[in-house]
Amino acid sequence: MSDKINLLVIDDDDINIFIIKKIVEKTGYEAQMVAKTNGQLAIDYLKELKDARLPFPQLILIDINMPVLNGWEFLEAYEKLSIENDIDMYMLSSSVYENDIEKAKTYKTVKGFISKPLSIERLIELFEGKNIEPIQS
Repeated sequence: MSDKINLLVIDDDDINIFIIKKIVEKTGYEAQMVAKTNGQLAIDYLKELKDARLPFPQLILIDINMPVLNGWEFLEAYEKLSIENDIDMYMLSSSVYENDIEKAKTYKTVKGFISKPLSIERLIELFEGKNIEPIQS
């Protein structure tokens, strides 16, 4: 049972990152959130963790439309990293296109598709799925 969650958010919108950070704080869970503004920065970050043998995020939230490396390209690059850890990944997008939702299902690493905005309740569900305990007050 882990008592802290490592969360990686990949989103090019500073406002979305700020909102997710505030939502994390309101869940009552202890979480370390790292944000990367495109898929390439996220891949570089994961490579650094792998090379340094540091803990990987347990949960990754991925926006679809981003510069440099979009969400789909991130997933393609991620699969080439051969990371053995069990990381729950969710596409977090404002896209309402059914083909994006269907495409998310084709990746074995993607557990689901969440439409923006992310809610506190939905994030708590994700944390509970990783067996994270809320902070005792």
